[in-house]
Amino acid sequence: MAATPSTMLALGTPVPAFVLTNAVDDKPVSSSDFVDRRGLLVMFICNHCPYVVHVRDELGRVAHDYAAKGFGVVAINSNSALSHPEDGPAHMKTLAQQLGWKFPFVFDETQDVARALAAACTPEFYVFDRRQRLAYRGQLDDSRPGNREPIDGHDLRAALEAVLAGRAPSTAQTPSVGCSIKWHSRR
Repeated sequence: MAATPSTMLALGTPVPAFVLTNAVDDKPVSSSDFVDRRGLLVMFICNHCPYVVHVRDELGRVAHDYAAKGFGVVAINSNSALSHPEDGPAHMKTLAQQLGWKFPFVFDETQDVARALAAACTPEFYVFDRRQRLAYRGQLDDSRPGNREPIDGHDLRAALEAVLAGRAPSTAQTPSVGCSIKWHSRR
């Protein structure tokens, strides 16, 4: 299992404009849907990555906890469904329904949003503040498949709490590590 780290996009970067389709209900989800929220959590995930599978339950808990506190939450799958059909929208819908996720799980078919945020791996997390500026990018916590560290989301939760309190999270942010995003092959 090869590990790819986050690229650590510059803090202060604005949320890129996007309109993507929610795989669960086929409705459009736009970055502008989250303008009036206390912040926005963007999670790059997919169905098959063992790093994502390892933390799926905690992703649901974090999303539920912070949506209840006024955060917008969206999970984005940017993997190529051509090379990884198990990451396509039909499978995304099934997974989200099985896990009871209440947040949008959108498909970035063109991979434009992943490129705009310099996303490199799954899972990867971005927290934008009330002004929709990047305040955190990095890991959920120290847990990885097989390392026996607790899956508690402490890094991401600390960043979300700081943004809720109107503070900037610590700039000592640890890159996420996971499977590389599966880019479309260039012909």
